[in-house]
Amino acid sequence: MSEATTPNEQEPIAPDVPAGKPATAPNQPAPRGNALAALALLLGAGGVAVGAWGVWQVRDIQLREQQQLAQLQQTSAQTDALVAQTRELNSRLEELPPAAELAGQRRLLSQLQGDQQLLNQRLESLLGASRQDWRLAEAEHLLRLASLRLSALQDIHSALALVEGADEILRSQDDPAAFAAREQLANSLEALRTTVDPDRTGLFLQLGALRDQAAQLQALPPSFAAAGEGGALSELAAAGEPSSWWVRGLEALSQYVRLDFDAQQNIRPLLAGQGLTQVRLTLSLAFEQAQWAALHGHTAVYRQALRQARDILGGHFNAENPDSRALAARIDELLERPIEVQVPDLSGSLNAVQAYIASKQSARVQFDSAVEAESAEQEPRP
Repeated sequence: MSEATTPNEQEPIAPDVPAGKPATAPNQPAPRGNALAALALLLGAGGVAVGAWGVWQVRDIQLREQQQLAQLQQTSAQTDALVAQTRELNSRLEELPPAAELAGQRRLLSQLQGDQQLLNQRLESLLGASRQDWRLAEAEHLLRLASLRLSALQDIHSALALVEGADEILRSQDDPAAFAAREQLANSLEALRTTVDPDRTGLFLQLGALRDQAAQLQALPPSFAAAGEGGALSELAAAGEPSSWWVRGLEALSQYVRLDFDAQQNIRPLLAGQGLTQVRLTLSLAFEQAQWAALHGHTAVYRQALRQARDILGGHFNAENPDSRALAARIDELLERPIEVQVPDLSGSLNAVQAYIASKQSARVQFDSAVEAESAEQEPRP
């Protein structure tokens, strides 16, 4: 920086020096003063910088102290929390049983777990065995029903369906020991499939239709015509003879009263009113009996009922009656219809299934006894 100079400090004007002679160096005090001033300024600026740096250091130290104090407080709080947790853990440890007691409880726990696993195994085996027993009992029951249907009703289709259900149950067992029982069931199934099953339902309906026809039968009034007599009376009336009036009267009277001394046909009394109703009821009962026998396969009862119906028709209705004649022909046709069949015997299949069930039960009893023996061996001795 430049400094102001007083008039006394102005340099004197040097005299002209002639050329060729060196000029003498005058005194120069001004540059030294400038250097001192610059040095002083530098020292002052350095002092200010040192003071500012010291202030900044003091503030930094204060901030660090505050941070350390906060960390110290936080550490003290964590230490207190750890101390509290340690005390709680110590109290819990004091409440715990000793090591020997823990070892004993551990052994008891392992034994309890083993017993529980064994119990679960036995329970699963029992539940599975019970389901199998129910299914096998169902198969046996189906075979009994099939035998009953065959013996009582001779129902081939129902028995076939029941035996097929029993075979399906044995197939679902997936047990090689059931081979013998399934073999017997296969024989019974083939015997049922090859047995001729008459259409009893259709026969029952046909007999019902005949019963309805019998309930509508009407007696046919008898007609009398002697050989040659009717023609002579007709010729006299047509000739216009004076005595033709009594001929016409005799012909009209012959429609109500008739004397035939050379009759070749038995004349039955005309059914009417209560008598006709009783005959119809008797026919209906005979046909109902034939229907029952057809459903149950009783050939003797079936034929006896149809013969009774045919005898009633022949005894109370004229042979010239077309309705009774057609009904009698139909009865003769149904009389020879087979209704009874030789049903196969299912006792072999039933015995085979019962033997298989008995073998399963005996094997299960042996398994249960072995499991009980094993559990008894695993129990600790006192």
